[in-house]
Amino acid sequence: MTAVHDEDHGPGAARVRRVARVLIESPLPQLDRLFDYEIPAELAHEALPGVRVRVPLRSAGRVVDGLLVEVGEPDASDRPLSQLEAVVSPVPVLTPALYSLARRAADRAAGSAGDILRLAIPKRMVRAEKAWLAADPPPHPAVEDEHVQWADAVLAAYPGLTQALDGGERVALDAPPVPAALADGAVVGSWALLLAAAATHALVAGRSTVIAVPDHRDRAQLEAALGARVPADALVRDDAKQSGPARYAAFLRTLADAPCVVIGNRSAVYAPVSTLGLVALWDDGDPLLAEPLSPGVHARDAALLRQELEGGALLFAGHTRTTDVERLVGVGWVRDVPPARRVSPRVVLSATREGESHSARVPSSVFAAAREALATGPVLVQVARPGYAPVLVCAQCRHPARCAHCGGPLHAARHGAVPTCSWCGRSAHAWTCPQCSSTMLRMASSGSERTADELGRAFPGIRVIVADGDHPVAEVDGRPALVVATRGAEPLAAGGYRAVILLDGDRMLMADDLRIGESCLRWWSNAAALAAPGAPVHLVGVTGDVARALATWTQAAYARAELADRAPLRMPPTVRVAAVEGPRRAVDTALQELRRAVPELDADAVLGPLAREDTVRALVRFEYGLGARVTESLRASVVGHAVKGRRPVKGRPPGTANTLKVRVDVPDLDL
Repeated sequence: MTAVHDEDHGPGAARVRRVARVLIESPLPQLDRLFDYEIPAELAHEALPGVRVRVPLRSAGRVVDGLLVEVGEPDASDRPLSQLEAVVSPVPVLTPALYSLARRAADRAAGSAGDILRLAIPKRMVRAEKAWLAADPPPHPAVEDEHVQWADAVLAAYPGLTQALDGGERVALDAPPVPAALADGAVVGSWALLLAAAATHALVAGRSTVIAVPDHRDRAQLEAALGARVPADALVRDDAKQSGPARYAAFLRTLADAPCVVIGNRSAVYAPVSTLGLVALWDDGDPLLAEPLSPGVHARDAALLRQELEGGALLFAGHTRTTDVERLVGVGWVRDVPPARRVSPRVVLSATREGESHSARVPSSVFAAAREALATGPVLVQVARPGYAPVLVCAQCRHPARCAHCGGPLHAARHGAVPTCSWCGRSAHAWTCPQCSSTMLRMASSGSERTADELGRAFPGIRVIVADGDHPVAEVDGRPALVVATRGAEPLAAGGYRAVILLDGDRMLMADDLRIGESCLRWWSNAAALAAPGAPVHLVGVTGDVARALATWTQAAYARAELADRAPLRMPPTVRVAAVEGPRRAVDTALQELRRAVPELDADAVLGPLAREDTVRALVRFEYGLGARVTESLRASVVGHAVKGRRPVKGRPPGTANTLKVRVDVPDLDL
């Protein structure tokens, strides 16, 4: 915009001034809007859209930070306006596309745009910024012909995928469930090669790619798959485990005009790259892609909004299909692209044989399969929990053992060890059962360490490797070994595992979670994808729809069946769900206002409110078409309650008023 300076055309003439519209950095919901400030003459050349600024906040009597969203039209009115205090940085970190995405995502989740931008824009690092400003702009990346041909060959395994990516479509595909070896000997999942090929294809066309993965293990595989095929200055890592300067430098690189490939965790979907060509999500069912901080926008929803606003292609890939993506496929918003050749592991549903104890954790047939596989390479054993004995019960009445101080569950670190509380850490030296007064304890479950101990005795002379949160292992070699891993912590194996044994499946399915079926299918499918081609995958002691879906490798069909079962009960994701929590009067008022604003809501749309300690909580179920109106009403209630909360409440000390909270798209219906 052309700078317009203050002018005075004579006595009594209106003074024309430039106005900056600023989003203040504040957690207060009533401040989630743009505030107008006058741009003083000395800052006229620095106050550009997107820069960080410092402005006075008259209601608080202090100076706060903010982001200059836009410069308004010249203003000749006489309304009082405060002036910008300072321009903190000359770098426009907030692009128009990023602000539009943050505003849209916040409105959809009944939250604040500032909360979204805190996740998207790293904290400023002065040295990194100065180094970036002093350096030459990054060159346009050039991809070698052999890598272009490689990418085309990988994408050709999915007929129509290349055309879909070029046409900016939304697609979902099932990744090949086999490990792959790179030229340098590193082992990655075939899914990493598939996403790397899609990113390479977009880069050749002069467009950027943003790929969000659940954790650092997935990021490392993707980085290894891309490292040899994409120029180093075009590969940008964006995740929270980086140091502050490194993350800020990576963010600044995404602001450049030269296209790049961004790989990172859930917040990477907001990376403000230019000429966006592809947004890809790997394993969107992983809970790590769900944002725990307010307003709790899932990376999948942010990616959908971004693709709708900016264009480009959107790709969902995984070994399983979440019900959320399958719903989008069912309504035609996302297109399923099947592979030309279907590849699936050899899954065996193993159970105890006649004459064996039904309580046997590992049937004899599985022992025999493990012994045979150990002759040629490693064997993976997946268990439900880490530790030695995560759950202890009374040996006489089987009542769960609890800490006498805080009521937390007791566990044992090893055989014969003194029980310890999982919550407060106290040792239970003289534990007594409150039900039957027994002093004897029994181990009710086996964690990764106890399983490793038992298997080590059953297979003497074989290496036993424990992989869990306390013992992270990224990769194992191809020598014979028993690898006991908790779900999600399974290391890669050179050449793939010669057998995969999935234990504790029945215990996993007993979890009180609406999505436990698809979660178990995802855990087991990801473990099965680590097996070598033709190697057996044994699912122990599980039957039913989930087991059949794994055995036949029809995860998408299972997701469709889940949707069909949830639709009559109005459970997510067939409907959207918002949780409203706070003081009873505030919750009741918010629900009343919602009924007035959206009269189309069904009579049974609201569940609750139910008491939760000193607050109450209600759930609101609503159709997707009513989403904008529902979230707008709930957000207005949050802002109204926040404004009232600033006033002193009779009989209550200042600052102790409970806040009204709204969380949209809660994952389950647990009140």
